Amino acid sequence: MRGGLTEAGPSSARGTIQAAITAMSVLAALALFVSACATGGTGARDEGPAHAEAVAGATASPSAAPTDTPDRADAVRLVKDDPAVSAEVKRELKPCVGDEYPVDVSYGNLTGGSGSDLIVNVLTCGDAVGVGSYVYRENDDGYENVFKAEEPPVYAEMDRGDLVVTKQVYEKGDPVSSPSGENVITYRWASGRFMKEFSWHNDYSSVVGGEPTMAPEAG
Repeated sequence: MRGGLTEAGPSSARGTIQAAITAMSVLAALALFVSACATGGTGARDEGPAHAEAVAGATASPSAAPTDTPDRADAVRLVKDDPAVSAEVKRELKPCVGDEYPVDVSYGNLTGGSGSDLIVNVLTCGDAVGVGSYVYRENDDGYENVFKAEEPPVYAEMDRGDLVVTKQVYEKGDPVSSPSGENVITYRWASGRFMKEFSWHNDYSSVVGGEPTMAPEAG
């Protein structure tokens, strides 16, 4: 002992060096383990973000659900092949631009059947005037024509389960774009056919931008 301090002997020095070597070995092993986890193999990163991206990709591209509902092309073929459709309407049923046919197609439950009923309106290309309106009911053999109206201008649509047919009325000198009024007829399916329920007539105002006329008050 010198000056109250204890000198470290050879044994003490060797113990300190050995402890340092051991610590360095542990650190090296940890470094190798972390590197292996980060670069591949079976580390947590392989099962984390990469797997989540694959799931997101599958969700973003859902497969289209199959459907038996006819599309516009099917509706065009249905009208063309229908012997109940007049030759005049079939002549109007031609593409306007490319393969685009002038038909409006809608679906709904009008006849109480197991499938959707099909409403097809055939229009002219130039003025979009309705030249024929048809309702097709689905059955075991396909679709059956259960209603037709071919007095232009005519248009059919569904309103709360009823079939509503609108026929525009023209007076002499009326342009195609400005009819004088319209007749509206509502049909309801009963006893296997459409039966007229009620009808009304609307007169269009000939005054553009005119104010409505108020009825006089009772004195």
